[in-house]
Amino acid sequence: MKRIFSLLFAIIICLCGNKLLAQNDAGEKAWVAYKTPGDIHKILASDEGEWNVEISTWMAPGSDPVKSAGSCVNKMILQGRYLESHYTGQMMGMTFEGKGIIGYDNAKKIFVSSWVDNFGTGMMYMEGTWDNTANAMISKGKSLDPTTGKDMEVKEVYKILDNKSRLMEMYIKLPDESDFKTMEIKYARK
Repeated sequence: MKRIFSLLFAIIICLCGNKLLAQNDAGEKAWVAYKTPGDIHKILASDEGEWNVEISTWMAPGSDPVKSAGSCVNKMILQGRYLESHYTGQMMGMTFEGKGIIGYDNAKKIFVSSWVDNFGTGMMYMEGTWDNTANAMISKGKSLDPTTGKDMEVKEVYKILDNKSRLMEMYIKLPDESDFKTMEIKYARK
């Protein structure tokens, strides 16, 4: 009887062990796929380098834009997983500095980005998808409106025009649900 019990126990251990090994193998494959930069990361890498930027900002619908200029340095970080951007320049008569991180989440199949600058103390987080027709990344998120203390919906359209130029448009959702273009940045590779 001990022999039969030992044999059954050994069979159960083998069956369970094979299942655990299969789960571990699938888990390992999932982690490798999650952490490995792919073709979409190459799109992000195409932005590496130094850029001159022309910024137009609208304070209210129908207003004239406030124009400013600056520069942006982009570099891929963490072995090609994220693009880090560092902006400097003048905006509305003040020194402006901002940092952004953008990546592509292989598991969720979306772009993820964060933004901070010296014009506030909060952080903007956005998620987006690639639009092949527009050759653009379209992202949405929320940003605090310090005048109301409430979050406002924001949308960013980032177009790759060619190897030497990019265009970013930023919109906020107005109370009537229409989109108001608040900012446009034209990028020219140095």
